[in-house]
Amino acid sequence: MDLANHLEGRLLFAVPKKGRLNQAALNLLEGADIQFRRENRLDIALVKNLPIALVFLPAADIPTFVGQGRVDLGITGWDQVREHEVVSSPPGSDNAGCEMVMDLGFGSCKLQVQVPENGGFAHSRDLIGKSIGTSFVNLAVDYFRKLEAEYDGDKGQETSGRELRTKIIELSGSVEAACALGVADGIVDLVESGETMRAAGLKAIDTVVESTAVLVKSRSPSNPAMVDLIASRIRGVIIAQRFVLCQYNIERTRLPDACKITPGKRAPTITSLDGEGWVAVSAMVEKKRIALVMDDLSRVGASDILVLDIHNTR
Repeated sequence: MDLANHLEGRLLFAVPKKGRLNQAALNLLEGADIQFRRENRLDIALVKNLPIALVFLPAADIPTFVGQGRVDLGITGWDQVREHEVVSSPPGSDNAGCEMVMDLGFGSCKLQVQVPENGGFAHSRDLIGKSIGTSFVNLAVDYFRKLEAEYDGDKGQETSGRELRTKIIELSGSVEAACALGVADGIVDLVESGETMRAAGLKAIDTVVESTAVLVKSRSPSNPAMVDLIASRIRGVIIAQRFVLCQYNIERTRLPDACKITPGKRAPTITSLDGEGWVAVSAMVEKKRIALVMDDLSRVGASDILVLDIHNTR
C-alpha cells in the first residue's frame, strides 16, 4: 500500500503505541466511533469512517510531532508535554508548539523526587549538589534550578541561564534502580501506585508535576473542523464515563425534594404520567454518587428507580 497517497487529505492523529496510556486511549477511540484496523503492527492505521489516519508513536515523542505540526492531534501524558516545553499558550502567539484541548481523565500519575528510604535525605534541598537520575531531564533541570535559586535567596529571579550545581544524569529506563546501583543519590521519576518505588526502597519527598493523559493539538491543524469534531466526540465519551442516567416515578407534590437530589447536568427531564398527580423524572447523575442518590430518592417517596449506562453524550 502506498501510504503517502492514502494519507493525502487525512488528518493525522498520534496515539501511544504502547505503555500505560495505550489501552485506555484505544478504548476512548472505540467509544468515539473511530473505526480502524491496525495491520501487522504497522505504526499507521487508516480510519474507515472518517478522513483520519492514526499514527502510533511513543508517548514521549508525541508532543514533539504535534508541536512541529507533523501530526494534527495527539494523546499523551501532561508530563511529556511539560518535558518537551510545548505547553498550552494563547492561540496565534506562534505556529510552533501545541495546545492542550482537554484532560482525558485517565493515566493519573505524579513526577516525583525520590530518595532511598534510609539515605538521610528528608527534603529536596538536601539533594542540591548531588546526582539525580531521570528520563525527564528538562523538568528536573528546571526544578533544581528554581530550588537552588530559592536556597541561595534568589527566589523570583530568572533561572533559565543559571548554572546548575546539581548533576542531572539522563537515564532512558529502570530509573528506580539508579540509587541502589550507585549511579545517583536521588531520582525524578513517575509514580502511579507507588509499588515500584517502595519495592526499590525509595520514598517520595516532593512532586514536580501532577499528570494525566491529555488531548493536544497543533496550533496550525490541517483540518480544524475535523479536530473540533473529534474533540466533541471524545468529550462526549468522557462525560458518559462519569455519569449514569437515573429514571424514577414520583408524586408531583414531592417533585421539588426529588429535584434537589437529582438536579441533572442542566435540569431534570420531567414527564406527566397517566396516573393523576404522578410524574416520571430522568436526570444524569455522577456514577460515583448513584447509590447515595437512590437512597435519598427512596426516602422522599420515589419509586421504580432505574439506573441506565450512558455510552456517549453531546
